[in-house]
Amino acid sequence: MRRFLFRWTLNTLALWLVAQLYSGVYFAPSSGLADYLAAGLVLGLANALVRPLLLLLTLPVNLLTLGLFTLVVNALVLLLVAQATALDVRGFSGAFWGAVLLSIVSWILDVLFGDDRERA
Repeated sequence: MRRFLFRWTLNTLALWLVAQLYSGVYFAPSSGLADYLAAGLVLGLANALVRPLLLLLTLPVNLLTLGLFTLVVNALVLLLVAQATALDVRGFSGAFWGAVLLSIVSWILDVLFGDDRERA
């Protein structure tokens, strides 16, 4: 349970940072902490349930593009999260670059605050 809460917090923080750094991904000005937490939770669930299914279905295209199509799948997942939460994304290009930035920010946060037990 502690690990789940930790991952949820990191997802929420990463979404908040991306919304602050990139104008293509944003929350409405009236959004509060609950909206950020809901978006972080939905992002985590989408990454755990929807993203693997999409990657499996697009495996031939992903192989032909040497894995670059994964960036498109990440953008589609971000668009899905935006449809389900208070997160707003400006079109597919906003979702694409937002997903790239979200991946980088999430990786940095994981390196800085990641659970040491995972690396052992």
